[in-house]
Amino acid sequence: MKIYISTDMEGISGITSMHQINSGAREYERARRMMTSEVNAVIEAAFENGAKDIVVNDAHGDMDNILIEELDSRVSLISGSLKPLSMMEGIDESFDAVFFVGYHARAGSSESIIDHTYTFRVLEAKINGRPVSEAGLNGRLAGYYHVPVAFVSGDQNAIRCAREELNEHVGVAVKHALGRTAAVIYPFSRVEARLKAGVAEAMKKIPSFKPTVEKDPVELEVTFTVSDMSAMAQLIPGVMKKDARTVIYTGRDYLETYKVFRVMLALTSGII
Repeated sequence: MKIYISTDMEGISGITSMHQINSGAREYERARRMMTSEVNAVIEAAFENGAKDIVVNDAHGDMDNILIEELDSRVSLISGSLKPLSMMEGIDESFDAVFFVGYHARAGSSESIIDHTYTFRVLEAKINGRPVSEAGLNGRLAGYYHVPVAFVSGDQNAIRCAREELNEHVGVAVKHALGRTAAVIYPFSRVEARLKAGVAEAMKKIPSFKPTVEKDPVELEVTFTVSDMSAMAQLIPGVMKKDARTVIYTGRDYLETYKVFRVMLALTSGII
């Protein structure tokens, strides 16, 4: 069985603040070790329950956070950026299931650690009229390749978002968010046990899980924080203005729509 793991940082069990998630921040190196340890726990459980091949995509920030020297040697790691498919680089039809490790809730969620949707420039993203988090966006890209999401970990509202946005899967809350930068966190031994139990359950259920597939054509609606961002996004052929901060694009299929979203984010980078 071949497993694809996309791992973010905000939903890792010991992460609660911006001081941990950005390169050069005072707690960043410690956070990298926590992220690597949590991914290793998921990898170990997957192999113990039937995985034969695992690919890990580092999907946070500059996407070079995971410490390869500490990562389970049985896997391959996709590291660095820019990547054409970003948080889902490397996904294709060859995988049996996708795991999202360390994910967070969508922008605007309450009691969720560092909630956002791909970037702090996005207030809301919708697919065919439905608000989505990174789990929803990325899970639909897996669905385009006919691969189901089988496992998601993060705080309780990351799990809630994933359950609202994706087909059936196993969700594991590794911490309990109290606000945007505060949470009840637990010793890693307890988190590791939860993760391994969740992965074991997910591995057994993979044959019954169904990909989350969006019906074509696919409408993307993005609301940015300021109007200049909307104006830049409208430079993309086919992108239409809805209001001062919101644009709409309708793609032939989900892959096209996802790629246009990526271009929107690139064009709006650096605008304050």
